[in-house]
Amino acid sequence: MKLLAVSDTVLPQLYNSEVRQRHPDIDLLIGCGDLPYYYLDFLISAMDVPLLYVLGNHDSDKQYTADRGMISGVQGGIDLHGRSVTIKGVIFAGLQGSMRYHPNKPLMYTETEMRYEVAQLVRRLWWNRLRYGHGLDVLVTHSPAYGIHDAEDLAHTGFKILLWLMRRFQPKYMLHGHLHRYRPNKRYITRYHDTTVINVYPRYILDLDADQPTAERSPIP
Repeated sequence: MKLLAVSDTVLPQLYNSEVRQRHPDIDLLIGCGDLPYYYLDFLISAMDVPLLYVLGNHDSDKQYTADRGMISGVQGGIDLHGRSVTIKGVIFAGLQGSMRYHPNKPLMYTETEMRYEVAQLVRRLWWNRLRYGHGLDVLVTHSPAYGIHDAEDLAHTGFKILLWLMRRFQPKYMLHGHLHRYRPNKRYITRYHDTTVINVYPRYILDLDADQPTAERSPIP
C-alpha cells in the first residue's frame, strides 16, 4: 500500500488537475492537520482514493466558506482522532491537535489532557491486539512526540505520552506534521525503538510494502 501524507501547507503541485497523472499509484491519503478541507476534498476527488485525517491546532480557524459557513468535516474522509481504522489489513489510529499554548483555543491539549485522549484510544488498540494479534501499524498525529522533531517553544513542543504509546504498541510508523521544515539538514525521519517517525510536512510518499526509509536513531531513550 502506498500512502500520500500531507500537512500544514497547500501545495500547487498537488492542488491541480494533473495530480492523479503525477501520482497514479497512490492507494490512500493521510492528512496530518492544519489543511483546509477544500484541499483535502479536492485530493479525494482528483485521486479517487480514501482519506484518513486528523485535525491540527489551526484547523478551527480554517474551515469556513463564503456561502456555507463552518464545515464540520471532510466529505468522504474519515476523521481518525481517537479511532482505529483497518484498511487492507493495516491498522491506523490518530490523535489531533498540539500542545496547549492558548487557554481558549480548541484542538490544543496539555500533556495531561492528551494522556486522557490516549487512554481512550488505548482501549481500541487492546481490542485490535485481541482480534488481530497486534494493536497498531501506523499512528497518525498532528503534533510530534516529545524530543523527536519538536522545538523548544511551547507551541511546538511534542507530547511525552506519544513516546509511551510507541513503546507500548510498537507501530511501524508514526506520521506527523506541525513542524515546518525550512533547512535541508533538519532531521525529519527518526527511529524510535520499533517505530520510524516521519515529519510529513508538506507531503511525503510512503510505501508500506517497501523497506523503511533511512532514519537516524532518536536520542530519546
